[in-house]
Amino acid sequence: MFNRDNWQEIFQTLKKNKIRTLLTAFGVFWGIFMLIIMLGSGAGLENGVSSGMGDFATNSFFVWTQRTSIPYKGFPRGRHFNFKNDDIDALKANIHEIKYIAPKITGWSAGDGTNNTVRKDKTGAFTIKGEFPDWEKVDPMEIDGRFLNQIDLNEQRKVAVIGTRVKEVLFEPEEDPIGQSIKIKGIYFTVVGVFKPLNTQINFGGEKEQTIYIPLTTLQKTYNYGDIVGWFSITAKDDEYAPEVEEKTMKFLAARHGIHPDDKEAFGHFNLAEEFEQMNGLFNGIEALIWIVGIGTLLAGVIGISNIMLVIVKERTREIGVKRALGATPMQVMVQIITESVFLTTISGYVGLVAGVGLIEAINTALTKFQIENEMFKNPEVDFSTAIIALIILIFAGALAGVIPANRAISIKPVDALRAED
Repeated sequence: MFNRDNWQEIFQTLKKNKIRTLLTAFGVFWGIFMLIIMLGSGAGLENGVSSGMGDFATNSFFVWTQRTSIPYKGFPRGRHFNFKNDDIDALKANIHEIKYIAPKITGWSAGDGTNNTVRKDKTGAFTIKGEFPDWEKVDPMEIDGRFLNQIDLNEQRKVAVIGTRVKEVLFEPEEDPIGQSIKIKGIYFTVVGVFKPLNTQINFGGEKEQTIYIPLTTLQKTYNYGDIVGWFSITAKDDEYAPEVEEKTMKFLAARHGIHPDDKEAFGHFNLAEEFEQMNGLFNGIEALIWIVGIGTLLAGVIGISNIMLVIVKERTREIGVKRALGATPMQVMVQIITESVFLTTISGYVGLVAGVGLIEAINTALTKFQIENEMFKNPEVDFSTAIIALIILIFAGALAGVIPANRAISIKPVDALRAED
């Protein structure tokens, strides 16, 4: 295979008809080029969606109360009920699969446009939420200052953690909000932190940047909610399956609140783990489709090379006959033809691979340089392992493309080949 004369013969054969060689090589070039571009674009789409989720605990679920649909234990259908503070400790004590639990309640929504927060001569309409310290672990965020802690809850402290948009509205650009006071529903709160959300695609009740977090117990007292909890955000332990933990949690809460075991309407719930699995399935499907389309395009180019090699074999019939007459074995002739096919396929495919990776990197560089941000597309890339797989497929395809022409070449009898016209 590495005989110098054989390689000289390969180069001479390809040079005889440069246009034909270039057009044939372009088919393989375009196939691998499009495969790399599609894989890079698919990765950019996945990165964009994944980055939008930030470090949100994807094995989390959320449960809230609704009206019952089945009468039970003397209670009528359509009964409304609420979670209570004692449900928190009960869940921690009985559902051992829970890693984090963050009960919460919304005190005032900014949806009606009413200004509910005041600082000096500035006002704003923001979403006020009562939170637990564990919420920061469920939905991580960048914080200047600190988040709420257990002491804030126990002492019902009047402290607040504000979103970046809240800071922009109530404070001057050069002003530090930490330690300053804001008035919510006529009550003064001290700002202890300013947060910036790490994800933008998972949101519950108002934009995060326009949200103010205060201790759950403080909000309950401020809004006269007593011990009512609005809903639970729960994260399962790493080795637990969140949907199973969700089912166990709802059965436990149903028993505590006198809900019929078969009442599917009493609880509203949302399982992020299931949504994340569906999203991963979608991206896996997209990647599989990309490989199918890309390999199909590549095979079209390879078939073109196989056809051209058949033409080349026909043109070299007399030459092959001379080789056979001088003692060349069928295996030597076959190796020669397959080598030509692999060489042409590999070179053209490698150029397409480099061009595709180069274009993906250029797009990524441009997005970074010009700070173009898109929640659905970010950091297009092609893994090194993917490039290697594509190259291996390319070499295999090249060898496959040469098999039929090689069989055609060795099927010609030396005597018949010598009689063939030039």
